[in-house]
Amino acid sequence: MATEIASSQIIHVAGFAGDAHFQKTANIAAALEHLVGSKKLRVRIIEHASAEEFSKWAQEKIGQLNSRGITVDPTVSPLCYNDNNEYLGAAEDAIQYFRATFLSRSSSNSSVLAPFNPDLVQQEGSGTKSNKEPEYDYDLIVIGGGSGGLACAKQASKLGAKVAICDFVKPSPLGTKWGLGGTCVNVGCIPKKLMHTAALLRESMEDYKAYGWTLGDEKSLPKVVDWPIMVQNVQNHIKSLNFKYRVELREKEVKYEKKLASFTDDPHTVEMKDKNGNVTQATARRIVVAVGGRPTPISCEGGELALSSDDIFSLKTSPGKTLVVGASYIALECAGFLAGCGFDVTVMVRSILLRGFDRDCCERIGKDLEEKGVKFIYGCVPSSIKADGDSKVVTWVHSNSKDCKEPSSPGSDTFTTVLGAIGRTADTHLLNIEKVGLKINPRNKKLICENEQTNISHIYAIGDVVDGRPELTPVAIQAGKLLAKRIYEPGFTRQMDYHHVATTVFTPLEYGTIGFSEEEAIEKYGSDNVEVYHRVFAPLEWNLPKHRPDNLCYAKLICDKNDGERVVGFHYCGPNAGEVTQGWSLAMKCGATYDDFWNTVGIHPTISEEFTILSVTKSSGESAEGGSC
Repeated sequence: MATEIASSQIIHVAGFAGDAHFQKTANIAAALEHLVGSKKLRVRIIEHASAEEFSKWAQEKIGQLNSRGITVDPTVSPLCYNDNNEYLGAAEDAIQYFRATFLSRSSSNSSVLAPFNPDLVQQEGSGTKSNKEPEYDYDLIVIGGGSGGLACAKQASKLGAKVAICDFVKPSPLGTKWGLGGTCVNVGCIPKKLMHTAALLRESMEDYKAYGWTLGDEKSLPKVVDWPIMVQNVQNHIKSLNFKYRVELREKEVKYEKKLASFTDDPHTVEMKDKNGNVTQATARRIVVAVGGRPTPISCEGGELALSSDDIFSLKTSPGKTLVVGASYIALECAGFLAGCGFDVTVMVRSILLRGFDRDCCERIGKDLEEKGVKFIYGCVPSSIKADGDSKVVTWVHSNSKDCKEPSSPGSDTFTTVLGAIGRTADTHLLNIEKVGLKINPRNKKLICENEQTNISHIYAIGDVVDGRPELTPVAIQAGKLLAKRIYEPGFTRQMDYHHVATTVFTPLEYGTIGFSEEEAIEKYGSDNVEVYHRVFAPLEWNLPKHRPDNLCYAKLICDKNDGERVVGFHYCGPNAGEVTQGWSLAMKCGATYDDFWNTVGIHPTISEEFTILSVTKSSGESAEGGSC
């Protein structure tokens, strides 16, 4: 006889991601929850990354279950049980139980649910069947249409999943908006690299005479970029990319929802709000959060008057005299291209330049920026920003940073533009993450994940929103593609490798890096176990123009002496750093040693060749100056 249950029955479906039986059972169980309502049924899906991980967990769990005399194999996925720890079966046995319990005539016509009865578990082909299995609206909903979200959505769709992607650009505090593609495309890597190129072109103009070109009087060379024309051309290119991404989603059969998505009380349901405030909902078997981050605002009085990287690349009027607040790579890249484009630039540094990067390289970058006319205010932070017509009066005070050895004096000055670049904060504040109980780092609002999986088993996260991961576009793309393949490609188990990820800082003196800084390597391995090979040099191309500095460029390999001098850190300052560094990143991934670099035949005459001839060690005390060809 059926007994009335005061609260909803909870069904647990546990298994591992690559198991098709688990995926089928979990999909049916979760769909039933939506069909009969959460007042009758709540489903908890426990998804493990691998069969080994599941089996280890199942061995312990089975000992807690009432198996009713049935022998339960811990290697068989899925493992299904109810909130009373009563074993329901695996795969088809559990599915038959779901059908008999929740889809029978008696259960559909009343609020009475049958308790567990092993006699109701029947073989496939018997029992009551619905004409169509209940389903979610989507197999996967991706929240965030940046590089990582787009890559994940397209890969999942390619593998047969029904996918939707939600992307809604919240305007910056100054009202700047943009299209599909996220930070990198619209307000990050792409416009930054193009404006960096504009600055490099101005510097290259001074080389022409040494190479035999007569283009007129040197005094006639432009000193300041035509800002409106450059911005318009950059924005035209970005808009073409926005269109391209929309077309690709349509071709990949990914549903594009230009709406702000957030979680609801049901962890499988997403609420979507359009620009007019109209709200709809959609359900998904799995959800991926890929919302990235936004610039952290300056918190002083008048901080709202400052631009950020969300605004600078579409600024319609010339920035003029500019104060950049911050010393991150974003701050120094912006300061570099603004100065290179002919503007008066000052950088306010709270403590040190490029925290977390190799100090040798950071010092070279700072010195080069100073030689190119960038002024620095060290050890200070703004205390107020006040409007004065079209200008801003900025007052600053000491930051009292222990890392700044020679702070500048407090003071004030007037600037046309103030650009804040003090860091980024995860864009999670409108996700309603508290409704589903996602764990975050309270300091930066980032999601805490293991192998891109949050503490809610069917909710994942990729990219800059994940705590403790590199904030790099290619990292988000790779993590998104691998996650989709692990979920939807049977037998695929490869995890994202976050170690030895190459990156480049596009300051005027470009800086490419892979792996540990010298400081990090010493902290990890000990100073006696680290060998540093380095060389200071000038590219061949810089020898004819007399304005180019001598021995500014730098090559450095950091090696673990206890592991056959395996290279654990790669650092390069000089032209084309991205191209040079990308090539050597494969060697680093393959575990290259110093001997592997030395035994590689270089291409002559190139910059990258320098890494095949490094011989001077820091420990030797010999000069690292290598000159040029």
